[in-house]
Amino acid sequence: MKPLLAEEQDGITLQDLGRASLQIIHDIKNQLNGLKLYATFLRKRMEKIEQAAEEQETVTKLIAGLDRAASDLTVLVQYGRPLELQKQQGIDLQKLLRSVAGALPAGGDSADALVIDSDPLPLVGEFDPTALSDALKAIARGALKTQSRANSTPIHVRLRQETVGEKATAIIEWQPVNFTTDDPFRSFNGSEAIRMSLAAKIMEAHGGSAEYQRDVLRISLPLAE
Repeated sequence: MKPLLAEEQDGITLQDLGRASLQIIHDIKNQLNGLKLYATFLRKRMEKIEQAAEEQETVTKLIAGLDRAASDLTVLVQYGRPLELQKQQGIDLQKLLRSVAGALPAGGDSADALVIDSDPLPLVGEFDPTALSDALKAIARGALKTQSRANSTPIHVRLRQETVGEKATAIIEWQPVNFTTDDPFRSFNGSEAIRMSLAAKIMEAHGGSAEYQRDVLRISLPLAE
């Protein structure tokens, strides 16, 4: 049996390693932003001297890749740090979800692939609208990626209210979805998986939950009493 002191030392070492990793990620992100700045200047210069379109497209792709890498590093930092929610009263989940769906980019993540069906009653609670919007966006994109892999059937998003005793809970279900992992909310296989895990963390910080059962993603969030 390992001595208690050694276990405590292991915990301290892991905490130190976590803090160091976050700092390294932050430094790498700064370097990527610097590279993006130079690449942006290069593209503008190429446009002025009418450089070949193929070369301009290559630089544009480079900038897009740097943006994606920086975004992935941001998610890692967000996941590694404690959540500090800025809750506001009177946030309507219906409006929030419809806003998220409407802001999805056209193409593979088009909002046209989502069909939202909601109870007529408002689903209002005390939430951090920014954090919750980011979480719902990550879930929507994750769900739509499974839809594009399987078939063209729209994903139905059902919002309803459940009441147990005196506690009202909002339930948001996404189906049909077909993830290749047993639990997309507890997977760290790639940047999209980390975004889904961060989304679950945000739901839990609001006093709710996120789970995946068969072909359904199910979110629960407490509503205002």
